[in-house]
Amino acid sequence: MSKFDEIRPYHDHEVNAALNGVARHPMMKALMQFTFPDEEEGFWLSQFKGIHSISEFQHRFISQTVRQIIRQSSEGLSTSGFDQLDKNTAYLFISNHRDIVLDTSLLNLVLLDHGLIMTSSAIGDNLVQKTFLHVLAKLNRNFLVQRGLSVREQLESSKLMSEYIDHLLHSENRSVWIAQREGRTKDGNDATQQGVLKMLAMAACEQPLTQFFKKLKIVPLSISYEYDPTDALKMPQIMAQFKNEVYIKSSGEDFKTMLSGILGQKKRIHLHAGKVLDSELDQLECTSEGKNKQLQAIAKLIDHSIIQHYRLWPTNYIAFDLLNNSGQYSGHYTEEEKQLFERRLEMRINSSDTELKKSFLAMYANPVVNANKESRMSMP
Repeated sequence: MSKFDEIRPYHDHEVNAALNGVARHPMMKALMQFTFPDEEEGFWLSQFKGIHSISEFQHRFISQTVRQIIRQSSEGLSTSGFDQLDKNTAYLFISNHRDIVLDTSLLNLVLLDHGLIMTSSAIGDNLVQKTFLHVLAKLNRNFLVQRGLSVREQLESSKLMSEYIDHLLHSENRSVWIAQREGRTKDGNDATQQGVLKMLAMAACEQPLTQFFKKLKIVPLSISYEYDPTDALKMPQIMAQFKNEVYIKSSGEDFKTMLSGILGQKKRIHLHAGKVLDSELDQLECTSEGKNKQLQAIAKLIDHSIIQHYRLWPTNYIAFDLLNNSGQYSGHYTEEEKQLFERRLEMRINSSDTELKKSFLAMYANPVVNANKESRMSMP
């Protein structure tokens, strides 16, 4: 047995049995009916028998599912920066995190369409408690991030994950996706948690830290949705934090959020692949003292790229102006777009609750605030 067996996705020789084991599951049937609405059940059942690798499953089925999601729940997906990446190189994509399923699914579709190496992607094991979801995650080359562990267990788990990511990148030449923080960003403030970088650095051994991170070929990834289909679902946790209360998820909340993210309206979506962190890391080696200082500096580099290339939509500017009772950004949206957003606000939350309304608007407005901060910091 490999030491990675507890967290790894399926090996190709395991795919056929696993896929056909869930082929008649009601959730698989629903997924395939959504993907191929004009086909009978026998269509995919017969094709499943010939699938013997994750790549085949992703190319022939999951990519079609994601295209159908884009068609039915958005006004299109645009991209930038991916033409600067090498088709034979494995990269570590570190991205802002908005949606449980779609962030990594959209990235892999873009990588597929650009002929780039698709990712093995991190997913919390709390999200795949149902047997079907666990199997589907492993069929999509997800590896498990173990949650709810003791401090000692967490340390061992982080070390294992660090070694596995290093193994994927350098032994399998497999790209990897991880979020810049644990859990989704719910307030629109995208910031890299130093703990994520500490986990990665566990595999550095005796290498200088900046040289280790240079070998990871980090690509900061900016993911921007015009509408967040889970915006209202994020409000209870934000309000609990506002009131200094402990937030406890309800039963089935994660699954409901996954479905809402997939099927909910997103309008336009944009993914930007930033430049690979390289020479900037050489400069850090000369100027930053101590491991923590270097990790802080690397986090800032990632944040700068993600925020700088985050696509700001009319919804972001509208929310900023509504929150600040201003018309500062009125040139970035039409009156019709403003009315549509205000109607969405009224439909999604109780807008008579002042604090709730402020939090909802801040979720959309904060990317504008952060972009302005980055712009000021970059000025000579």
